Parts: sequence; C-alpha cells; structure tokens
Amino acid sequence: MSISKRKTYELEIIDLAFGGKGLAKPDGFPVFIDRCVPGDTVFVKITKKKKSWAEGKLIQILKPSELRQEGRCQYCNFCGGCKWQELPYDLQLEYKKRHVTESIEHIGRLKGVPVMDVIPSDPIFGYRNKMEFSCSSQRWLMPEELADETIKKGFGIGLHVPGTFDKVIDIKQCEIMPALGNEILDDVRTFIKESGLPAYNLRSHEGFWRFLMLRHSVAHDQWMVNIVTRDKNLEVVSALGKLLAEKYPNIHSILNNITDSLSGVARDKEEILIHGENFITEKLGDFSFKISANSFFQTNTRACKKLYAKVAQYADLKGDETVLDLYSGTGTIPIWLSRDAKQVYGIEIVTSAVIDARKNAQLNGIENCEFYEGDIKDVLPNLAQIPDVIIIDPPRVGMHKDVVSQVLALHAPKIVYVSCNPATLARDLEMLATRYEVVEITPVDMFPHTYHIESVALLKRKL
Repeated sequence: MSISKRKTYELEIIDLAFGGKGLAKPDGFPVFIDRCVPGDTVFVKITKKKKSWAEGKLIQILKPSELRQEGRCQYCNFCGGCKWQELPYDLQLEYKKRHVTESIEHIGRLKGVPVMDVIPSDPIFGYRNKMEFSCSSQRWLMPEELADETIKKGFGIGLHVPGTFDKVIDIKQCEIMPALGNEILDDVRTFIKESGLPAYNLRSHEGFWRFLMLRHSVAHDQWMVNIVTRDKNLEVVSALGKLLAEKYPNIHSILNNITDSLSGVARDKEEILIHGENFITEKLGDFSFKISANSFFQTNTRACKKLYAKVAQYADLKGDETVLDLYSGTGTIPIWLSRDAKQVYGIEIVTSAVIDARKNAQLNGIENCEFYEGDIKDVLPNLAQIPDVIIIDPPRVGMHKDVVSQVLALHAPKIVYVSCNPATLARDLEMLATRYEVVEITPVDMFPHTYHIESVALLKRKL
C-alpha cells in the first residue's frame, strides 16, 4: 500500500507509540494516529508524509478494539488532557513501562538495564492538585452542539483543543481534579457570564478575563483560587472572591493575578490578595510546604510521595553523606532527604524557586539544606563540596551536555536521576554510562490516562 498525503485509508492499529499515538504499519510503513487503541480498525486521512513515516487524522473508528473501554470524561476524545481514558489502567501501565524500556534500549543504546514495573497512581481520577482553565469569548463547540442551531458560540472556560492556542472547550466537569473544583469552576463561569466584561481574545489581545487557576492541598483540603485578568478591576474581582469565599469554607486563598502578556501563560505582573492568605500548605510525609500561586509543585501529591520514597530508597543515605541536588526547584527533594543526610546542597536557576526552597526549609526547621541560585554550569565549578550522592531532576529537555561533563568530573559514587521524559533520560544515561553503571530504573505514574511517565534511575560509579 502506497501512503500519500491528503488521501484516506482503512488501517489497523497494532501498537501504541511513545507519545501516546496509535501505530499502524501498512506494508511495514509506520503511520501514527492520535486517539487510537491497539486493535482498532480506523478510517484515517493522512496529514503529514515523510520518507520513513506518516501521521494521520482519525476520521472514524470502523471496528473498535476489544481493549477499548468507555472513558469517564465526556471530553476525553476532544480535550488534550486525558487521551488514554479509553485504555484500561493496567494496560496504560504496561505501555508506559515498555516505552521507558524501548527508549533506554533504542535511544540510549543501553542493553539489559532492569526496568521495574510501574508504581501506579492511587487514585487514578481526581488526582491533580493544580488545574488551569482558559477563558474564551468564542468557545469551541462539541460535535453534538454543532447539530443544534439554537446553541451559539459564546463565552467558555476550560481546556484547549490540542494543537490550538485559541480554541477552548467549555469544561463542565474535569474528572482528574477533585470534585469541588468543578463546583468552583461552574460558579466562576456563571459570574463571568453575568459580569458584562469580555473574555480575553488571544488573537486581538483584547478582553478582561484570562484564566482560572485552581490549586488543592490534599493534606489540609485547602483550595487556592487564582483569577487571572488582563487589567485591574478590584471591584468586580472582589465581588467574585466574596461569592466564592462565602460559599466554600475550604477556600484558603483567593488571588487576582494581573497580566497583559501577549502569551497564553498565566504568569502575573501584579498579584492582589482578595481573600485569606497568598498560599496554601501541603504535606509530603512529615514535611510541610507553602505553595504560592506560581510556585512549582508536583501535580499529583500522593504519587509524588511514592516518587520521593523511591528516590530515598535509591539514595540509601546512612546519615553522614553530602548530597547535591541539581535542578532543586522549591526544595522538595532536598528537604525530603535532609533527615538522612549530613548536608544537602541544591542548585536552581529560578530566583522565586530558590526563595521558596529556603522558606520551606525554614518552615520545617531544616538546617542542613543550602540552596544556590544560578545556572548549574556556572555554580557547579565553584562548589567546594564533593558529593557522595547526586540527585538530578532536570526539565523535560534533560541535561545540557556541559552539565553532564561537570557531573562526570565530580566522580560521585552514586547518582539518582529523576526524569519526566524517557527520551531525554535515555540520551543522558548513555552519556553518563561511560563512567556509571545504570543499575535499575523504576517508572512512577504521576499522570494516569496520559502517556506521560516519571522514572527514577539508580547509577553507581564504575570501579
């Protein structure tokens, strides 16, 4: 079968590729199609054609796979958040483990590295402690709404259609955040509709209402409501805050972040406290963390504890070690390890994260954590301490090759590498494997119903 762009084909899905797309192989030629399950027979239009592969758009499922199940969320076939809801959770974990293994073998060219079974998330719904919803003056209509001429495009607040920056699905119920969040979302939707002020338009850059960010503390069942607007209108936002504060006693913090940035990102140039305090408090194990509107915190609190427990197990600290944490963020891993180490040093380039890390150490009475602000490439050469254990938890792009060289030069006996991207994990492990043995990798599922997977790798210096 010859595959051509803009042509349609009937294909059988035989696998799930890394990235979550279904894989068909007509006459051995790989075609990737989103929102498919192995075993599906589908009708597809080819949207991209390269020499050795192609991408297609799903038009119709002709024969559903026996593996396919009904997704709980009514938006799961349209929203980009939870594309794997129609795949049973145990199979999700199997594919995630396989994607880690294949990345290590094919990208990292490392053979025989033991990859353990994925540590599952519990629960698999209602697990996200942070959700960000975009406002739109012209919401995206669901297929059943398109057939109803009485339904008009109007204000919507929700999540973006994949691959778009200005198409927003009006989300009535998101299944991966706690239930109360949906009630808050609905009240905000009603208020905005009745406010007389327009939603921000990402094309014209006009309008008032931009985002709603909800954060939740599992330990204390506290909520933060961050209302992001283009301009300051304290009277209107305070009225919304008053309504929410009176209705929901669990709301601990209501903020108004104001930004006229042209990008579609909820970051502020000014923050106004509307109700309560400007933070909520979460716990990981025995440690407490203050979380502000824009501070980073793992979005699955319960699974985060499992992730950090695995980091601690691999670090295997006895109490007299010096630990160096690269990309230390707001200090969660250093603080988690602090009681079992002699001294922990963290390096982080983001100023606000370093400030939060120092505050969190102080909040927990931790005196053996020290945080340095700056680029790792600049800070690391001036660090006099020789670490016994290095913790590496980089962003999705992985480590810069200069950082890898500096890490190798330290000759630390042990490295624990935490990764949210199997591809860059594999690439970095290949470079580190010149002097380190990759002993074991354990994936941890932080994001059920998505293809994303965290992994923790243990490396020991070769003799």
